[in-house]
Amino acid sequence: MSNTSLKTTVEWNQVNWRKLERRIYKLQKRIYRASSRGDVKVVRRLQKTLMKSWSAKMLAVRKVTQDNQGKKTAGVDGIKSLTPKQRLNLVKNLKLGSKVKPMRRVWIPKPKVEKRPLGIPTIYDRALQALVKLGLEPEWEARFEPNSYGFRPGRSCHDAIQAIFIVIKQKPKFVLDADIAQCFDGIDHEQLLDKLNTYPKLRRQIRAWLKSGVMDGKQLFPTSKGTPQGGVISPLLANIALHGMEYQIKEFVKTLPGKLSPRDKAKAISLIRYADDFVILHEDITIVQRCQEIISEWLKGMGLELKPSKTRMTHTLNLYENQEPGFDFLGFNIRQYKVGKYHSGKTTKGGRLLGYKTLIKPSRQSIKEYYQNISEIIDKHQSAPQKALIDNLNPIIRGWCNYFSGVVSKDIYAKLDHLIFYKLLSWGKHRHQNKTDKWVADRYWHSEGNRNWVFASRKEDKLTRLLLHADTPIKSHVKVKENLSPYDGNWKYWSQRMGKHPEVPKRVAILLKKQKGKCPECGLYIKEEDVLEIDHILPLSKGGKDEYKNLQLLHRHCHDKKTVRDGSSQGTHDKSQIIEEPDEVKVSSPVLKTSSNREVIA
Repeated sequence: MSNTSLKTTVEWNQVNWRKLERRIYKLQKRIYRASSRGDVKVVRRLQKTLMKSWSAKMLAVRKVTQDNQGKKTAGVDGIKSLTPKQRLNLVKNLKLGSKVKPMRRVWIPKPKVEKRPLGIPTIYDRALQALVKLGLEPEWEARFEPNSYGFRPGRSCHDAIQAIFIVIKQKPKFVLDADIAQCFDGIDHEQLLDKLNTYPKLRRQIRAWLKSGVMDGKQLFPTSKGTPQGGVISPLLANIALHGMEYQIKEFVKTLPGKLSPRDKAKAISLIRYADDFVILHEDITIVQRCQEIISEWLKGMGLELKPSKTRMTHTLNLYENQEPGFDFLGFNIRQYKVGKYHSGKTTKGGRLLGYKTLIKPSRQSIKEYYQNISEIIDKHQSAPQKALIDNLNPIIRGWCNYFSGVVSKDIYAKLDHLIFYKLLSWGKHRHQNKTDKWVADRYWHSEGNRNWVFASRKEDKLTRLLLHADTPIKSHVKVKENLSPYDGNWKYWSQRMGKHPEVPKRVAILLKKQKGKCPECGLYIKEEDVLEIDHILPLSKGGKDEYKNLQLLHRHCHDKKTVRDGSSQGTHDKSQIIEEPDEVKVSSPVLKTSSNREVIA
């Protein structure tokens, strides 16, 4: 589509975004299909068309300046936000090149005292990376291995856990539980660019991003290897770098002697990867050990290596000396337990007793870190009102419980409720040291329906209660179908999956089902990476009520547009101002409360 003067002068909020999104998605779907059939010539032609498109540039700029949670994080230029007029100027100037500004380095905390470096590009580079991702991602989604789940649209860690369960539920297996050392920081640039195998102009642009360097304070550090975390395109590049691990070990297994066909031999071994964490599973320990050597050699070609402290060999059932069976992966503990005939699992064919049962639970480390976090929040609120404490605890409890709601967590939930009860009792007694335990209990615990001992704040006969872990229903997660992608056009399947995802809040799931997976404002299907907000159809400031018939789920940019239209613009995210750069980058939780009492779903 030609870049006419009408398009560059049209007001930002008057753009027909629905038309733009449909146009770009059609191009992405064609790229996906061409890549699936191996037609590289068509893929390159369509990618060039997309990246020159005014529609794609508009969507890329909206993504980084209006939708993303980190949209107000400044790069080295200090610019955090743009006015609608500045966004249109950015769209006009957006084009592939070979000169980029360095990234701003920010350090964020990690468990066990470590800190992780983030590289924050400028708004211009973020928008350009979002544009390139629009063209690259459909090509690689058609090529990625089926058991790669990290940083991919429509896939999650719950799919990886369910894939492991499917592999081991009928047969105990040896496991290589491995982690790649400094994955994002160690990738060889030339090897990555060769694997990308894209056209010269795009290759030069990606090379420029990789070599841009980072500013830590006032000092510039060169980046001779790695893809700095924090860029829009960095997770996709990391996935491309690690693509081929599963294929490598399956090709090796096919060459082994035996009566099975090569296809059946390949099915017997599994490599399941989430970003830089992966597991290899097979019933023969010698094959798993040989696969470890093959993967180690393969990673050296990409400038990477396995992290010895986080790489170990174990078994899902049988005991090693001084070692428990099972393994931890993505915060879950996966293990098989020997049981009697009344609790034993059965084979799918014939119903023969297996003699064991496969159970997946929250790992001990996850439980320990979570309880420490809860305890720290309670200790920090010794002098705060009870409602403030409840408001701080509830989002954390809800998020943690939802994350583990697809596995065997009921007993652990009950135990955590027990521990937190006594922690809160100590909190109350510390606040009122001259009062009896009964007085403290009567003040902070109430009855609600048939339930007693509800930790709640009462105000005008309205209770704000602390969530109980045990109230979270346990429901098995259904793994994503391996041969499907969000770029295949089957939006009915993907919108239904979103509403059933364990980490989607209850209100969001109900509204998704009610709206049949579509945004009422723009009429487009809601995608997993979209930033969503719950909106009051009739604003609370105009007499609307906080009930389901007055609620709808909108894209963040659609909500901003609707908020301006209905006259309740306080708290809108689309603020046209330039703000000073922050002292730190704040990592937000999946559900946040904004100043206008809206829920933001990342």
